Amino acid sequence: MLRYAADENFNNDIVWGLLRRMPTLDIVRIQDVGLMSADDPTVLAWAADTRRILLTHDVKTITQYAYQRVAFGQVMPGVIEVSRLVSIGLAIEDLLLLAEASTEDEWQGQVIYLPLRQ
Repeated sequence: MLRYAADENFNNDIVWGLLRRMPTLDIVRIQDVGLMSADDPTVLAWAADTRRILLTHDVKTITQYAYQRVAFGQVMPGVIEVSRLVSIGLAIEDLLLLAEASTEDEWQGQVIYLPLRQ
């Protein structure tokens, strides 16, 4: 099962909804691991060190730094960009589907966008 890290500004309603639907889901919030206000490269490095896929709404900068890690040959376990326009329910459904139906190795070096379907 995938291990997630929710970026500092990620919608907590999605995080809590994920945990309500799947209490065993391994998800942590960046602010709960001492990285409040950390810059994007630091957050991505921490996610890599802990083998967690980063959940974010930050389309502008996280993607740039994620691909930069890949270009430099650094570990980048994956980033899931969740559009702020996606309903909370659909975001939860898609993230649970990914968590249950894939392995962490599948997302190495990848950035994907939710919703999975339009």
